[in-house]
Amino acid sequence: MSDGFNLIGKARRRVDGRSKVTAGTDFADDLSLPRMLHCKLLRSPHPHARVKSVDASKAEAHPGVHLVMDWTDLPIEFGILPVSQDEQGLTEIARFAGDPVAAVIAEDELTAFEALDLIDVDYEVLPVIAEPTDSLENPEPRIHDYGEEGNIHKRVSLRFGDVDGALEGADEVFDDIFFFQGNTHLPMEQHASLAAVDPQGKLTLWSSTQTPHYVHRALARVMEMDPAHIRVVAQPNGGGFGGKSDVFNHEMVVCKAARVLGRPVKIALTREEVFYCHRGRHPVLMRFRTGVTKSGKITGTKLQTLVDGGAYGSYGVASLFYTGALQTVTYDLPRYQFQGCRVFTNKAPCGPKRGHGTVQPRFGQEIQLDKIAHKLELDPAEMRLNMLAKPNSLTANYLRIGSIGLGECIERVVKASGWNERYRNLPDGKGLGLACGSYLCGAGVAIYWNDMPHSGVQLQVDRSGSVTVFCGCTEIGQGSDDVLVGFVAEVLGIEPFDVRCVTGDTGMTPVDLGSYSSRVTMMMGNAAIQAAERMREQIATAVAKELEVPAGRLVFANRRVFDAQDPEKGMPFRKAVNRAEAMLGTLGSTGSYAPPRTAARFKGGGVGPSPAYSYTAAVVEVDVDRTTGWISVPKVWVAHDIGRTLNPVLARGQVEGSVYMGLGEALMEEQVYRKFPSKLSGAYVHKEPSMLEYKSPTALDMPEVFTELVEDPDPNGPMGAKEVGQGPLLPIMPAVANAVFDAVGVRVDEVPITPEKILRALDRKAKGEEGRYGPESFPEVRWPEPLEVPPPWDGGDGRAVNDPDRKRAAKLAEVKSS
Repeated sequence: MSDGFNLIGKARRRVDGRSKVTAGTDFADDLSLPRMLHCKLLRSPHPHARVKSVDASKAEAHPGVHLVMDWTDLPIEFGILPVSQDEQGLTEIARFAGDPVAAVIAEDELTAFEALDLIDVDYEVLPVIAEPTDSLENPEPRIHDYGEEGNIHKRVSLRFGDVDGALEGADEVFDDIFFFQGNTHLPMEQHASLAAVDPQGKLTLWSSTQTPHYVHRALARVMEMDPAHIRVVAQPNGGGFGGKSDVFNHEMVVCKAARVLGRPVKIALTREEVFYCHRGRHPVLMRFRTGVTKSGKITGTKLQTLVDGGAYGSYGVASLFYTGALQTVTYDLPRYQFQGCRVFTNKAPCGPKRGHGTVQPRFGQEIQLDKIAHKLELDPAEMRLNMLAKPNSLTANYLRIGSIGLGECIERVVKASGWNERYRNLPDGKGLGLACGSYLCGAGVAIYWNDMPHSGVQLQVDRSGSVTVFCGCTEIGQGSDDVLVGFVAEVLGIEPFDVRCVTGDTGMTPVDLGSYSSRVTMMMGNAAIQAAERMREQIATAVAKELEVPAGRLVFANRRVFDAQDPEKGMPFRKAVNRAEAMLGTLGSTGSYAPPRTAARFKGGGVGPSPAYSYTAAVVEVDVDRTTGWISVPKVWVAHDIGRTLNPVLARGQVEGSVYMGLGEALMEEQVYRKFPSKLSGAYVHKEPSMLEYKSPTALDMPEVFTELVEDPDPNGPMGAKEVGQGPLLPIMPAVANAVFDAVGVRVDEVPITPEKILRALDRKAKGEEGRYGPESFPEVRWPEPLEVPPPWDGGDGRAVNDPDRKRAAKLAEVKSS
């Protein structure tokens, strides 16, 4: 475009069918009778290209078009992490096929679609970085100017103790390479956003998002507005699974358009566009080297991961650290080394998907443990039971474990599945596989480091007896509103039906950081209980005075407040509220929650700490046809350490949803790409951006699922509760792989586990080769010098002994003392 608009109100608008430039216009004047407009995005057909020019004249002249924008209209970059501010609402450099380069705002969707075809974009096509090995081998052209070097986004190297010595002293050392293919979230609801500006010029965005607080932050940056004049309302999501926890281009675009035009602007992405938004599971190549004793105890582990990040940073730095963070909280791991590398490629950006970053290494670790048990002739269940991490302990990488009910989880699935009688004893083609997992109950450190709460709750109680709870948490189908209402009702002794909740609205609710990392029950729940207890104290003060009993003797239950020693002596909850309002004035209370401070003091130690960890064990039964390689899963047994079950129906639904998603990742789901022939375009594009081709399980594919909820209340959890939304997913994929080995005696060390891969492994075994299908090598990576962090049992204090900052501080202290 020869003339766009800048961020102080200069824009090209359509007025009476003509283009006109206006400056300093109060667009809110047009809101007397606002009619909603619709937005559509023009996406690059090239995986890597610079936009040389955009000719929008034909699109602007198209009847019904109000505005056309390109990257010059939204030049300010944004991102979910402070270290990865690398995206624009509309981009100047397309970094994957599907990156948005222009936007049309029109009277309706069809008109906007038509106008997209009228925009002429002149691209300078750039070389494509297709795979992680390309990223390592080709520092130019750089996909981004930031990052460690070339197309390497981030490398990390951490060592906790003498790992080399631990491997040398082991009775057996296992060296295995695994690959976890990327896949996407596939929520039922696609992304959608609606932006509007009120007569005072304040901006409101209604969006299908899991993180309204972070969207709010990004909007203030990109719009250059006072954040107090922005409101983000998270709509109840029709599924998220992490795919709506990032900040997206389309949210920025509709907000800018609404400010320019003074009209509400809506965008609803197509299913194909959701595949381009992605932020799904990172493809990860892994190498595990693990030393064990003859009894199966681990002496030490070296883990290397190569993470394909796609085109943008997203949560990628955190995702990388998560591929190595949680190996220590499941089993006793006295010596541990982690090296990880995330690279940029010209593919849709990866991010957090259910089990964020921990699913891939869990797949590798659990299969390797199965190999260890087989080689040592140990029962996989018994071997795991003998190596569990200890409750109330500190791990080698300084993660604090509270309660751990994994032992009982293993025992329950072993008993329910008939493991002891059936494992290794089923007919050929039938097998059982066991695996375990662990997950966070919320990240212990906020994305933007600060000393403020991670979740806040406000309560309002009025003389009608009405209770309203306000919280910034987001309902994405997991039942967080139900849990919020339940906590408040339980403390105040009323029914959940008596409580209204207002959630996910940055203009009306206190901050909650969002629905991700299984943090909501833990953090929102603790804040809600605190707010409700403070309200109960206010009401109890007034009731105690009237009844002439100690406040500590009062009971709140069955919509009454009464004396524990004389239950007839009391009053209805509404009357108690009236007495409290008469004594204290308008009633209100607040609660907040921040996690305990982490014990880790080394760089990178902020990823992994959590107030508590959940644990899961699963046994999967498979039928494998040796002739076709076809796999079916008739039964799954899963036991989840939930701490305390708050809503059994919702909890079981979350477990079974995890089983469903896990089976999809294990057997069929993959976000893969293909290259067009050079005679067409040579472009590197998404192979399956459609639910016709991207396969996921249907109801007919679901097995019988036997769910056990193990209650081991955690002192940090609200009423002892822990997460259930993500953890149960983790053991499903490796359990399927282990079951395939039990059924037909071959290993498939990557997902998805398809019939073709099983047949290839069987063919290799028939030729006298190793009966295995999977990656054969791990590429050379120039790893940085590892940060040396002695474990607690080696006298460590959570700091790296060779941390450059620590060395500088020590040298400065030495100079000052001298």
